[in-house]
Amino acid sequence: MKHDAIIFDLDGTLTDTLADLKNSVNFAMRKFGFPERTIDEVRAFVGNGVKRLIDLSVPENTDPETAAECLAVFKEHYKENSLVLTKPYDGIIPMLQRLKKEGIKTAVVTNKMHEAAADIVNFFFGGLIDVTIGQIDGVAQKPQPDGIYKVLEKLGVSKEKAVYVGDSEVDCITAKNAGVPCIGVTWGFRSKEILLENGADYIINSPEEIFIVE
Repeated sequence: MKHDAIIFDLDGTLTDTLADLKNSVNFAMRKFGFPERTIDEVRAFVGNGVKRLIDLSVPENTDPETAAECLAVFKEHYKENSLVLTKPYDGIIPMLQRLKKEGIKTAVVTNKMHEAAADIVNFFFGGLIDVTIGQIDGVAQKPQPDGIYKVLEKLGVSKEKAVYVGDSEVDCITAKNAGVPCIGVTWGFRSKEILLENGADYIINSPEEIFIVE
């Protein structure tokens, strides 16, 4: 592998977080008497941060104040329940262990709330991910490239020696905006077609295939 650093998205790329996200969304929906959302709806809604997730989950024409209250309920519930059903995809931990062994630096850049992202990364991948950046003040979220630039600075790696790995159109556009290649993964929340339409440079179907990307 020619890259010195690999930066990963989290939800749909390293971890299957969909069930816990759906459960917290529907906890908030029930609290406000709104219809619950299906797993497929939540899959389609994720990728642009939790505010967007809730804005899409509440009924159309919900007033902004109610949507904001719903978001607060979601955040509180998810903070306590982000590790109930969430798990790494098959092959992720062996892949990260091999990257570590080969001296390749790793990071996570996600639109997930930073605290929840750090909890998940530390719980499943402690010692295997060098830097995690979630949704934090002062760093524009994806598809802006700020998060990628910040981790590259922390890792001491130039963008010419880095690659971004993700499962959605947001990830492809983020990589493009940052000027780094994008590896699209087919086991996540979007289809191979969507990844290719949005400019993925490579497509992989299993974590171990990352080692054959040049």
